[in-house]
Amino acid sequence: MNIRSITAFADVTYPLELTSVAKIGEAAKVLREALQSAGFTVQTVRMAVQPFPAILGNKGPNKAVELAKDLHAIAFVHEMDYVSLGPVRLDDPAAYLEILLEILASTENVFASIEIASASQGIDLARIRRTAALIQRVATLGDDGFANLRLAALANVGAWSPFFPAAYHGGGAPRIALAMESADLAVRAVGEATSLEDARSRLIQSIEREAERINAVVTKTLKGTGIEFQGFDFSLAPFPEEARSIGKAVERLGLSAVGIYGTLMVSAFIADALDRAKFQRTGFCGLMFPILEDSILAAHASEGLLGITELLTYAAVCGTGLDTIPLPGDITEDILTGILLDTAALGLRLGKPLTARLMPLPGKVAGDPVEFDFPYFAQSRVLAVKAGVVGGLVAGEERVQILPRGDSNPSKGLKTN
Repeated sequence: MNIRSITAFADVTYPLELTSVAKIGEAAKVLREALQSAGFTVQTVRMAVQPFPAILGNKGPNKAVELAKDLHAIAFVHEMDYVSLGPVRLDDPAAYLEILLEILASTENVFASIEIASASQGIDLARIRRTAALIQRVATLGDDGFANLRLAALANVGAWSPFFPAAYHGGGAPRIALAMESADLAVRAVGEATSLEDARSRLIQSIEREAERINAVVTKTLKGTGIEFQGFDFSLAPFPEEARSIGKAVERLGLSAVGIYGTLMVSAFIADALDRAKFQRTGFCGLMFPILEDSILAAHASEGLLGITELLTYAAVCGTGLDTIPLPGDITEDILTGILLDTAALGLRLGKPLTARLMPLPGKVAGDPVEFDFPYFAQSRVLAVKAGVVGGLVAGEERVQILPRGDSNPSKGLKTN
């Protein structure tokens, strides 16, 4: 098990006031050293700030690129590998969404996100279509479509998830949270089990034991710093090798391949164990199925067993949404809009946070091989998508409220801008 990220959350101002960033940057550096001394591998240190339109205030979106560059520079100085700007929120002007293209083109290690739905405001149909159009344009920033790794659409996602691109600060005191790369815990737990109950017990114990060990180091290191520990996101994130594959854990429970019938039950079972484990939680704490980050998932996606429909189905019982999904380079705005609509509706109807990180790959069509020179990605193939047009009423400008199942509050309903 590795720690994917120590994520430091901080309120910043514009122009940047350097003292607060220096303080949390130093704390994150000291924590990394302490965890490594205790035998844990820490892959990255990251910084997430409050939603950048709130930072800029009346200075407006024309200062956004400068802010992103400044944050990138100060993070580098303080040995933080990546920066998340936080989301363009539903009530932020569309100009903030449009400026993301220039931000991503002007930086290498800056991540951003777009809120497309929230429990309080519903699904924003116009925002979803604009997001789909932006994803298309971001794909053209390079020859390989890699830039969309740094952009995600958020549905019902709150603050303080340590996983990028969703990470953002919700305000107040500086905080630190840990994103765990812990799919290997599930692989070992189910591989050693003699029954489903034994598998669940082993996984729960393994998560709780690791959380307790790490928490002791974090508590000691942050004591007296004024920085709060927000918690762990044990979303069982994988790495592209078999021993650290969540797909392998699913298959070890008895399936011949992830994506066949029965995968939904097994996914729910593993997620249930994660829910039962006792640790200080933040973020998603769900089962993560990022196609390109998991060698087993990538292989079965290549075979056609895992597509958008299957991944959304599994997200309904366990997941964090659609992540690192390789798509045809000529995918239409309508198809991307439909995928985002489904993600948003699922998140609101189930009352859970979901994201979509979609990666159209220029010049590639369904079935073409996908291979990036990036250590966190496995080889796969471009997923096929269902052609069609999203028009009529669902192509309008409304904000549509979708209540969680069982919530019959009559004060809620259809909302429009």
